Amino acid sequence: MSKDYETVIGLEVHVELATKTKIFCGCSTAFGGAPNTHVCPVCSGMPGALPVLNKKVVEYAAAVGLATHCTINQNCKFDRKNYFYPDNPQNYQISQLYEPICQNGYVEIETEAGSKKVGIHEIHMEEDAGKLIHDDWQDCSYVDYNRSGVPLIEIVSEPDMRSADEVIAYLDKLRLIIQYLGASDCKLQEGSMRADVNLSVREAGSAKLGTRTEMKNLNSFKAIARAIANERQRQIDLLEEGRPVVQETRRWDDNQEYSYAMRSKEDAQDYRYFPEPDLVPVVISDQWLQEIKSRQPELRDEKLRRYKTEYQIPDYDARILTSSKKMADLFEETAAICKKPKKVSNWLMVEAMRLLKEENLEPEDLSFSPAHLAALINLTEEGAISGTVAKEVFEAVFREDVDPVSYVEEKGLKADTDADALKKILEQVIADHPQSVTDYRNGKEKALGFLVGQTMKATRGKANPAMINQMLREML
Repeated sequence: MSKDYETVIGLEVHVELATKTKIFCGCSTAFGGAPNTHVCPVCSGMPGALPVLNKKVVEYAAAVGLATHCTINQNCKFDRKNYFYPDNPQNYQISQLYEPICQNGYVEIETEAGSKKVGIHEIHMEEDAGKLIHDDWQDCSYVDYNRSGVPLIEIVSEPDMRSADEVIAYLDKLRLIIQYLGASDCKLQEGSMRADVNLSVREAGSAKLGTRTEMKNLNSFKAIARAIANERQRQIDLLEEGRPVVQETRRWDDNQEYSYAMRSKEDAQDYRYFPEPDLVPVVISDQWLQEIKSRQPELRDEKLRRYKTEYQIPDYDARILTSSKKMADLFEETAAICKKPKKVSNWLMVEAMRLLKEENLEPEDLSFSPAHLAALINLTEEGAISGTVAKEVFEAVFREDVDPVSYVEEKGLKADTDADALKKILEQVIADHPQSVTDYRNGKEKALGFLVGQTMKATRGKANPAMINQMLREML
């Protein structure tokens, strides 16, 4: 009979910070660009080139630490981590081992199993490596140093997670916190947020941790969930067969849903860490820390509480709207203009989400102005355009950020309120559908809806539905 096993998971999350320039030089951090065009002697590891710390990196790292309840180490320093790899031009990485900038924090997550705190052991600043590009045709590899020296923070959790659900909830919470702070766009597909999963299994009830493995190359939440399920099962199978789990780094292949060993896991001493001799210690004064604290924005949890009281919108609406900072900002600014929060919420949650899905876009890609959405809502509420026309106008606003008032005028989409002309159309609709007229008079309310629909069709969606409804009832 097989035993019950518990999964123990900790994460190392690397986040590329949204600075304009690299951590130790003035080169651009822009994503893309021709290979080796965002480089200089410092980030390409030329002998004698000296690093200079980018102040904005420290501010972003401290802001993330404050938002995750960490203690900020106001006297921290950098260390040199020595290893050879072709995409690492200096043969060392400047990181923080002994005195990281943030320590002992937590984030609170919610899953179907309830809420829990996941501890954050530390957050440290470091530089990214370059990127190897493999050419299968010529059977060789090239190195692009554009990414070398891009500033990272590494967020190291405690081994507090027990399932893929908890891991995804933790990553999602971190992603939202960092996006709200403006510290990174956290796009997993572009590598600006990367997670390494440290996983071990142990017999249920045991206090002793099992041997852990580290999995790399995880660039989507779905891949992370699949990798966790696969690695958990692989370790259980080994233990059931009486074989040891080897501490190693493994690479996940999401296409084949399989992981393979890359290298045995090194310990800190294998990297020969020592204090970085080319950088002075970082001193964060009380005043500077206070400035960073004063710039902290309202985060999602606070927004959720406020939305329910200030806008009195349902919990479901509030969760969808606050799941993206861009969406939340758009909602608040539009509601401030038109003073109709529920209507704004409806347009964003239904039509905007539908078009985002159709165009395969993210909420961060929304580019229309709050003023134009507010103008569209006002036109609809005043009865100046019908609901059908409003949807057409919204698509134009969504795609090209047109001014709804001008668009409606130019396209001749204004609702037709000529009662005499509408009466003639209604008489024709009544004459063409005698059965529906009989059904309505016999108490079938649905028949009226059919007649309204036929009238809207005849007026090409330009008539006012409320006016049609009222006139039809009177005529019948």
